[in-house]
Amino acid sequence: MRAGRGGRDAGSEEDPATQVFAAALLAWFDRHGRRDLPWQRDPTPYRVWVSEIMLQQTRVAAVIPYFERFMARFPDVGSLAAADPDEVLVLWSGLGYYARARNLHAAARVIAVDHGGRFPDTFEGLAALPGIGRSTAGAILALALGQRYPILDGNAKRVLARYHAVEGWPGEPAVEKRLWALAEQHTPGRRVAHYTQAVMDLGATLCTRTRPTCLLCPVAPGCRAHAAGDPAGFPAPRPKRPYPTRETFLVVMRDPCGRVLVERRPPSGIWGGLWSFPEASAALDLRDAADSCARRRRLKAGRVRVLPPVEHGFTHFRLRATPVVVSVEPSPDGVADDEGVRWLDPGPASDAAAAGVGLAAAVGAVLSRLETVERETP
Repeated sequence: MRAGRGGRDAGSEEDPATQVFAAALLAWFDRHGRRDLPWQRDPTPYRVWVSEIMLQQTRVAAVIPYFERFMARFPDVGSLAAADPDEVLVLWSGLGYYARARNLHAAARVIAVDHGGRFPDTFEGLAALPGIGRSTAGAILALALGQRYPILDGNAKRVLARYHAVEGWPGEPAVEKRLWALAEQHTPGRRVAHYTQAVMDLGATLCTRTRPTCLLCPVAPGCRAHAAGDPAGFPAPRPKRPYPTRETFLVVMRDPCGRVLVERRPPSGIWGGLWSFPEASAALDLRDAADSCARRRRLKAGRVRVLPPVEHGFTHFRLRATPVVVSVEPSPDGVADDEGVRWLDPGPASDAAAAGVGLAAAVGAVLSRLETVERETP
């Protein structure tokens, strides 16, 4: 096994503090750790990579069905590299943070072209791929190949910050540097895969963000935050900052057959590469919003009605989107499906997925509301 970035050789002598922490964590893992997760059954670098990307900012229970569907369609990096981006986004729809899916697909293509389809097995090779940072690269090497590399995902940060009572928010460079040094210090030279899974499991099940279960924690005897009687005080939260709400109209244009028009969004930005209703500025009145979107597609806007707003949280702001449903005339024979526009039957979002159209979450919510309104309208 290889040394972690900036770390000791796996065979070098470990200090007592490392031995105590790792031994307690591994003994707990042997009794209580998770071993039946889908990506653990055949922990190849590819499967671990996909799971790690899906698990970023997403809970395990939510990821499992997505992972299983993804693996059924893309069982290896070659099949993912050869896929159409739309198909990847369709299978990702609902997981959020869609840049992860775009980076996953881009990285698979790099592996296919630059590595002959062979998944990199070095830290440098992995860290050079789109969407793979230091912690993800370390997790792939540790969990799939047993190489000694530390990780520092959200769970590991919380466990280490509490165990050592590290002051400050982990997003601050100095605090993050300190936590990386501790992660390196505590990663053992043996059973690296089990240790890596154990520290993630501990943070996910006992050392949770709120109300940590210290009575059952295997490392509580040495935990400084526990000794101080304030485990929930570590790590410090992100400094509060303004969280603005952005208002927009989603213009739902319906043709005489009841179909709705969706447009592909730009590859970057929110919902990048997904399909969404055309947007209009909330500064416009409803009529102007409907007319402006219809004119862009050479359509005439008719009756306009409004549905209740949908809200969606992003990292830096909250989106409040008001659906404006507008009948368009005449029948849009001259507005055919192309790379940027499609006409869909307004069934459930699952119907769009079956048709190979990856929809933004807010669009799926609007489709559901539209279907409900149609059923309830006499």
